[in-house]
Parts: sequence; C-alpha cells; structure tokens
Amino acid sequence: MRKTEPDIPPLHNHHRVTAESMRHYMPGQPQVMPPHPQVQEVLVQLFNHHTITEPILVPAVAEPLLVLVLAGAARVEERPLGGEWEAVDVRVGDFYLTNTGEPYEMRWQTQGCDTFKVMHLYLGLSLIDQAAREVLGEQAGPVTFLDISGDRDERVSFMMDQLRGELIDERQPSPLFAHGLAQALAVHLVRRYRHAHNGNRRSNALQAYKLRRVIDAMDHHLDNDFSLAYLAGIADLSGYHFSRMFKRATGLSPSQYFIRLRMSRARHLLLETDRSIIDIGLEVGYSSPSHFSQVFRREVGVTPSAYRQA
Repeated sequence: MRKTEPDIPPLHNHHRVTAESMRHYMPGQPQVMPPHPQVQEVLVQLFNHHTITEPILVPAVAEPLLVLVLAGAARVEERPLGGEWEAVDVRVGDFYLTNTGEPYEMRWQTQGCDTFKVMHLYLGLSLIDQAAREVLGEQAGPVTFLDISGDRDERVSFMMDQLRGELIDERQPSPLFAHGLAQALAVHLVRRYRHAHNGNRRSNALQAYKLRRVIDAMDHHLDNDFSLAYLAGIADLSGYHFSRMFKRATGLSPSQYFIRLRMSRARHLLLETDRSIIDIGLEVGYSSPSHFSQVFRREVGVTPSAYRQA
C-alpha cells in the first residue's frame, strides 16, 4: 500500500474503492495502458510483481475485480484482518475473483523467477446487472460473487486473454468485440460464481420496464437536483412505495443509485477529457467544487484531482 500518497485515505472496515482505484493500493506501478474512450465498462491493467514479504492491505472493492496470472509463478498468502494466513501456489492461467466487502491482507513469494505478471480486469456494474437479468430473469436483483483464490477456469482465462489482446495489442481496438467479450465473461461469472443467496428473484420489486425508464431519466438529468417525487411519478407510484420497490430491484436507494451514476459519469470525464474539475462537477450536478470533491472522495476513494493524475 502506498502510505506516502496524500490523497489516498486510510482504509476502514466496510470502506470500498473502485477497481480502477485499486492500483493506488498495490505495490509498484501498473503498465501504462492506452486510453480507449469508446470502450466503456471494461478496464485492463497489467502489473509486474516482485516478492512482497511485508503484508499489504487490500481494500474491499465496489465492483467485481478479476486477476489473471500471465507469467511466472508465486506462493500467495491471504488472511482476513486478524485471521490466519492461507496459502496457494499460483501459475500461469490461474485467476482470482475479488468481490469482498471487507479489506484483507496479502503477501507473496515468487517461485523460480524474479517477477510474475498479472492482469487486473474491471467489469462495470451495468455489465454484471445486464448479465444477471439475462441469466436470472428481468426481476433479478444485484448479484455478488464468491471470492476465488488461485482457481483455474479455461473460459475465464481465454476471455480475459482475448480482452487483453484486443485492448492492448491491437492498434485500433474494436469496442464491439471488446464489449461482446466482456458481456460473455459477465454471463459466465453469473452462471458459475454468483453467491448462493443471490439465486432467487426479488419479489415485489419494481418492474423491469419501469426500472429502465427511471434509470434512463436519472442518466439524462444528472445535472439536476435529485427528486424522489419526479422519479416516483415516472413509475406511477407514491414516493414511499417507489423507494422500497426500487431498492428491492437494485439493492440501492434511488438517491444512492443516482449518486453512483453521477460518479460514473464524472470518472469517465476525468479520464477521457481535459475539462476542468469545476466543469465536470457542474455537469454532474455539483455547483460547489468542494462538495463535488467531498462526494467523489467518499464514493471513489480519492479526490477528483488525484483520480485524474493517477
């Protein structure tokens, strides 16, 4: 963990960071990837790791994070905070799936090599939600995944390697091809690795067509103040019943979901445009730069300026 980084907040229980921000908490620097503005909801990062004997604190993540071993081998140890170490030997093709809601500690010893190379793959929540609806039905709520450490799955390794090749090796990556691979991977994860308690549909949830209508309205009015009455009117429900049914459908309150959409738009604009942070804050509904920075840091884990610089 980069303890000298002033804009990285200390981790606490239940504090989550985006998978994109994970690089701040990992030792070393990721390989610089070319930006792909047309490819959304998919992010690839490559790391070359040396032996780490002192434990690093790995934060909980807000989105699922896949890690694939690309080269080398290592003995990797993990433990919950205050728990016992558990070790697994990993080699090329092994993968990790991280969906934990709690920080944990990790260390590793390379075997037969000085470094081992890994790929981090971030899948956006909208891809996971779409896959859940396709596999479980339109009333499916948000899914969480089992935490997998050093397992092998030929489909996972194949699709991750294909995404790596498309986004890194191709001079002009195809957004259609990359998005198709990411969708296929998301479906496979939902089918095979979703947590058992996510298997049933949610009853008394907001109907799928109303949910899509409400989320579209949110997405087109991110610069406006949040209005529960307006959104409830779109769903033709009272504010109380709308809030309850929306949360059953998504796992979040309407206001929380609205903030998540705002932060998603802000993160995209910070990475893919040169617009000022003040302008970006205004576009997502924050007239006060300090308020925008406060909310962004709470939701993403770093300030807008640190997110852009990193």
